Amino acid sequence: MAIRFNKPFLVGKELENLRHSLEGLHLSGDGPFSEKCHKWLERHYGCTALLTHSCTAALEMAAILANIGPGDEVIMPSYTFVSTANAFVLRGARPVFVDIRPDTLNIDERLLEQALSARTKAIAAVHYAGIGCDMESILAFAAQRGLTVIEDAAQAYLCTYKGRPLGRLGATGALSFHETKNVVSGEGGALLINDETLVERAHIIREKGTNRTQFLRREVAKYEWLDIGSSYLPSDLIAAVLLAQLEEAEAIIAKRRLAWQHYHEALAPLENEGLLRRPTVPADCQHNGHIYYIILRDVEITQNLLRDLRNQGIGATTHYIPLHSAPAGLRYGRVAGSMEITDHVGTCLVRLPLHAAISKEEINRVAEAVTAQLSDKRSKRS
Repeated sequence: MAIRFNKPFLVGKELENLRHSLEGLHLSGDGPFSEKCHKWLERHYGCTALLTHSCTAALEMAAILANIGPGDEVIMPSYTFVSTANAFVLRGARPVFVDIRPDTLNIDERLLEQALSARTKAIAAVHYAGIGCDMESILAFAAQRGLTVIEDAAQAYLCTYKGRPLGRLGATGALSFHETKNVVSGEGGALLINDETLVERAHIIREKGTNRTQFLRREVAKYEWLDIGSSYLPSDLIAAVLLAQLEEAEAIIAKRRLAWQHYHEALAPLENEGLLRRPTVPADCQHNGHIYYIILRDVEITQNLLRDLRNQGIGATTHYIPLHSAPAGLRYGRVAGSMEITDHVGTCLVRLPLHAAISKEEINRVAEAVTAQLSDKRSKRS
């Protein structure tokens, strides 16, 4: 029996919500279900939250709100999804790539200084695998230099850093509800706005650059074009699915954390033997079980393991091709310092199957397959 890498976890109320949405005949954005999702997110995060059709859209909005423009530079890790960079490149800015920490695989806060230039406008903090960056250091660095911090919290729903929700620490934060995430709506995302002075402009940007939101609140007699913007709203059908998921988010994430822990315990002996590295979660971070990865010693071992797992029907996979070495990264960005850790992780990281419905038996099968493959390589070397 094949073990899927990912399987969206449905809680059972999604179809009922969709039926209500269809019967209510409000299918476009900001309908009744969108309003309920907004209120749900705002209760959890304690700030203004706006649904978007993707995390990519939320990042694009964040870039506009930060007044990123031609010639500006934004410091970010190279080991991230393309949307982190694209949001700023679309504004005419240059991504400045720095290496990641070997423990959390997040941006190395010690390298920010070497990436700084007179053009630096912002820092994009990406919380890889739902594990928080060292936000205290990043925020202090940014405050001293007048920089904006934007959190790419795509993988970090219900994760915390020093007791505070990720996405709530920078000026803005972007969440993802894509089908590959823990809490899903197919496609979908949200922008968290932690600077209240940005809220009204965010509504305008999200509504194609118009004050349509004010019009719908009956605050103005008509709406008109005021600013740049785009159509960043999701359909209320998407919000209907999302609401069902949000209501069960803690239960979903508890299942994923349990699965993550099973992997962590099963693979500990291999790390003790030096055959792989497991994820590191700092004591001041709470993760959500989004990804369980292992890092191997070299490319050959990694490719052999992937091939063996796939031959056994186990859906293991790698992750990002580092942006700094991708064609568009070479064209639009620049590199600050060595990318040694990023380059190694980009070729030697393997993500193992993990979703809310995975069983302990399936996790044991994956762990046994990894152990057998790596132990076999060890015995051949000896």
